[in-house]
Amino acid sequence: MYEPYADEKYYILMNHDTLIPAEKIYDILKQASRHIDSLTYNRIVGRGICNLTDFQQSIIKEVVCKQADFEYENKDMITSILTGYSINGVSMQIGNNWNVYAEKGIVMQKEVYALLCQTGLCCRLAVRL
Repeated sequence: MYEPYADEKYYILMNHDTLIPAEKIYDILKQASRHIDSLTYNRIVGRGICNLTDFQQSIIKEVVCKQADFEYENKDMITSILTGYSINGVSMQIGNNWNVYAEKGIVMQKEVYALLCQTGLCCRLAVRL
């Protein structure tokens, strides 16, 4: 059975002012973990999180929590079929822009993606880590 990389207890400890209702935390952490798997080309699943360095594990847990919050806060916008819209001269685009990274249908804050890249697991090249 697939388990999220950060559990509910860790999430609550890291996020004292949690945005996600308690009954939804597990499911949203699980979804965020799956999205992290996509962005890391399933390298975490392939090796097992326990076989990664402590540094990598710590970053992955932090990123999962941040991504869970981001996805919960922006769910309506992320799940919208529109990639952009304009109302009265104000426009908004969903995609790679100055603060958002989008790949494989996953939208993430660029600073959080940069943090995930520090694990060395996001490289597109097939490398042995």
